[in-house]
Amino acid sequence: MNIDFPSALDPAHTGTRILLVGEGAALTPGAAAAEAASGGQLGRAMRAGAFSGRKGETLEILAPSGLAADRLLLLGLGEPAKADAALLEELGGKAAAALQLKAASAVADLTDLSGLALPVAEAAAHFALGARLRAFRQDRYRTKLKDDEKPKLQALAIVGAAGSAEAYGPLASIAQAVEFTRELVTEPANRLYPESFAMRVREAAEPLGIGVTILDEAEMRAQGFGCLLGVAQGSARPPRLVALEWNGTGNPDATPVAFVGKGVTFDTGGISIKPAAGMEDMKWDMGGAAAVAGALLALAGRRARARVVGVLGLVENMPDGNAQRPGDIVTSLSGQTVEVINTDAEGRLVLADAMWWTQQTFRPKTMVDLATLTGAIIIALGHEYAGLFTVHDDLAEALIAAGKASGDRLWRQPLGEVGSAYDKLTDSAIADMKNVGPREGGSITAAQFLQRFVQEGVRWAHLDIAGTVWKTKPGPTHDKGATGFGVRLLDRFVAAHFEG
Repeated sequence: MNIDFPSALDPAHTGTRILLVGEGAALTPGAAAAEAASGGQLGRAMRAGAFSGRKGETLEILAPSGLAADRLLLLGLGEPAKADAALLEELGGKAAAALQLKAASAVADLTDLSGLALPVAEAAAHFALGARLRAFRQDRYRTKLKDDEKPKLQALAIVGAAGSAEAYGPLASIAQAVEFTRELVTEPANRLYPESFAMRVREAAEPLGIGVTILDEAEMRAQGFGCLLGVAQGSARPPRLVALEWNGTGNPDATPVAFVGKGVTFDTGGISIKPAAGMEDMKWDMGGAAAVAGALLALAGRRARARVVGVLGLVENMPDGNAQRPGDIVTSLSGQTVEVINTDAEGRLVLADAMWWTQQTFRPKTMVDLATLTGAIIIALGHEYAGLFTVHDDLAEALIAAGKASGDRLWRQPLGEVGSAYDKLTDSAIADMKNVGPREGGSITAAQFLQRFVQEGVRWAHLDIAGTVWKTKPGPTHDKGATGFGVRLLDRFVAAHFEG
């Protein structure tokens, strides 16, 4: 969808005009102008439709008299003083959802809008961001869509907000990165596998000035990636480790913040095979790696003044004759040994080596991993929040604040220190640890396992995003399907704490 920000409303525009109405049917200046031109048609329609301008309300008026527009879309602003960036994004999303199959173009009139919780230029930018994110669809493999099922909305103009184009610039980079992540998460596993994932990330990253390093299977074997390679050995698709480096500080020796993503491009469970029903969903078991890749694209796209590295552990977990068996013992890159009790607890094995390599290679002081790690986190939190695990209170507070500001919400979960009661649940009788604990507290013991691969002096947090990367119902700024969860969270986290 093309988005632009003309300085003034074109009264001859014949598409849809989007107007905001405050609580109590209070007309904004743009809506008041349309009310006057239509001879009071807005007021009559609002009364007939019981539309009062409550936050998030919508009302369509077709063929309004006295106006060139063929449709008016009224959006409830609620109390203007409470209209923040999140609400403007929600309204933009509502506009896109309402018009996507109906209108080719639309104009949102914010002329002389005032009294909001943020400057009108930022309001316009966030409205545009919400509309763009909500309009995203992945129709690449749909060949029989009827005309009335195909998206029609191609252009959105937002008028009356000076400076909005400049405010939207960084958000456009973030939107593009979220779209990239959604595309990766949506792709089927016969199209997206470790090798193709790595190549697609390289093609997107290098033009933005992101350094890309890719380790193949032989290189990882030579270095000792026993945990990651154990997961990959049952697949005909060879694994890859991808490192992305963005440095916008001007200082090559700046200490980076590191993000590590689980990238299991398809997860059958291996020998501990999953039930057939719903297994097709496991194409998105690489959502953590996709989010990390998207975050690096967003940061580079808006030229963030920070040094950030993103590491993606990419494997496919399959059950062939060479697959890892329950009871096998593998030696991790850290030298610690792991008894593999359940081959479906594979993501933590991938992350164990990827996290250790990240710390050895880049020496970060802060590291965050993102992974669709456990079904247990969905039982605990549903699909509204991702689970946050860390022993560092300040890091937890920073990530929760970034989640609240970005809409990628986090809820903190328990995590014990190494040697605590929770931690001992992954002790093994014949190796340094086992890869699963008891059924109870499954997301906690998964985090405890990962904590054993965090080096001294590194502040670390684990985000279990299994319930948030894919939604079966549309949301304010996403259609059903891939959400792009994590991209905006990490971007906001870096902006708030690591940019000079």
